[in-house]
Amino acid sequence: MQAIYRTSEIRQLEQVFATANPGVSLMERAGLAAAEKARDMLGDGYRVLVACGPGNNGGDALVAARHLLAWDYRVTTALLADMAKLPPDAATAYHRFSADGGTITAELPDCSTWDLIVDGLLGIGLTRPVKGALAAAVARINASASKVLSLDVPSGLDSDTGNVQGVAIRASATLTFLGLKSGLLTGDGKDCCGELSTAPLDVDCQRFAPAMGALLDQASVSSFLPRRLANSHKGSFGSVGILGGSDGMQGAAALAGRAALKLGAGRVTIGTPTRLLAGYDPAQPELMWRGAEELLALDHLTALVAGPGLGRSGAARVLLARAIDTPLPLLLDADGLNLLASHEPLQSALALRDAPILLTPHPAEAARLLDSDVPTVQGNRVDAALELARHFRAAIVLKGAGSIVALPDGRWFINPTGNPGMASAGMGDVLSGMVGALLAQRLSAERALQLGVYLHGAAADALVGRGIGPVGLVASEVIDEARRLINASASRGFDALYSIVKTGNIPIPQAGNGGAFHF
Repeated sequence: MQAIYRTSEIRQLEQVFATANPGVSLMERAGLAAAEKARDMLGDGYRVLVACGPGNNGGDALVAARHLLAWDYRVTTALLADMAKLPPDAATAYHRFSADGGTITAELPDCSTWDLIVDGLLGIGLTRPVKGALAAAVARINASASKVLSLDVPSGLDSDTGNVQGVAIRASATLTFLGLKSGLLTGDGKDCCGELSTAPLDVDCQRFAPAMGALLDQASVSSFLPRRLANSHKGSFGSVGILGGSDGMQGAAALAGRAALKLGAGRVTIGTPTRLLAGYDPAQPELMWRGAEELLALDHLTALVAGPGLGRSGAARVLLARAIDTPLPLLLDADGLNLLASHEPLQSALALRDAPILLTPHPAEAARLLDSDVPTVQGNRVDAALELARHFRAAIVLKGAGSIVALPDGRWFINPTGNPGMASAGMGDVLSGMVGALLAQRLSAERALQLGVYLHGAAADALVGRGIGPVGLVASEVIDEARRLINASASRGFDALYSIVKTGNIPIPQAGNGGAFHF
């Protein structure tokens, strides 16, 4: 998997590399890579506006401007900073550009007449709102009809959190240097980056600064697919229990149950809090329905999902305590998470478990579990997911744009699949059933969560690629598509998965392409 870095890790990497390679200028390498990317984007165009800010990001842009000028492009360069206060490397880039005949303006010209605008205003590490002339420049660039190439990170986007700091560039493409940054892949980053690619600058980043984060990709998660032998029976593929489906919320449990069946579990039993609610799903007669107590007494279960439509009653709380006390791999979602957040004895019981624990919160549920609020969780999604993983000793997925999988040992992953059509009722229930099926087939908590999250989003992407959504995409449609993809992947290799996904605007990592994303 491609490594994902945070700003502190990139700074460490740069420092260690500079010590080991005195005299090598990463700014020169970055500027050349940026110029080459700009040339590709220009096509037959020739008019380039290079917008430079006060830091080393502006220096990268000045190096790019120097190369574009040498290649006979019509380059206009604006430096929205005091030249006397530029960092040393950026000052060197300024003087080299000037010595080669480049001219620099102190104001941003009209942004409507360019074939390409290169955004070098603000780089990584931005932690405060963009104001004044730089904010005005961002607004003018966004209002332009020109293509925009952002260097390292769209100006105004926090490269760690993916939050817009007041205003941010909406780029056509972003070329990020050395390695991926977390903020490019989650939160607002997915809306700001456009086409995302990396320029490693001939640096072995993992050698100089190993990263704890990584990007889920098809090549990696494909290896987690459970193998099916010819000499098999339904017991070979596990048995999932779904604890949920209170009055008025039977659909949540049914969705989870259907997803578990169609992702390969040998048997699926839904246990409802009241036996009178146990019933029959005419659309999925293979599902078995029991009372919750009967479900928890079954001796053939290999994984348990608790929460979809469970409710928050006293009886539901007692049932959840019973579920926590089982020796089964346990996934908590929806009301299972809400009950956990509001009852300390449940948290204490969970802490005593030896069997695997998986939690699948959306931001509001995560905030309750952390005794926090949604803005704080969304303010740093990676940190929130890691804190949940540490506190509950659980495998976590914090759902949202760029869902984050976090593990108790400090490793974390960002999922690139999925789209806005998934913002609809029941999607979380489907995910819990999918992951439950993989757990039942004896995948580890880590692998079941990574594969389930990736495949869940991939199925939604495939549907959108065929014109089914994003508007009006519903959770039940994702189940059948996930089944189709996992079977195509199993029979033809997981690389086949995205041969049938043609969404046109979803970043999908491909193996062996130097870190680029294809759209």
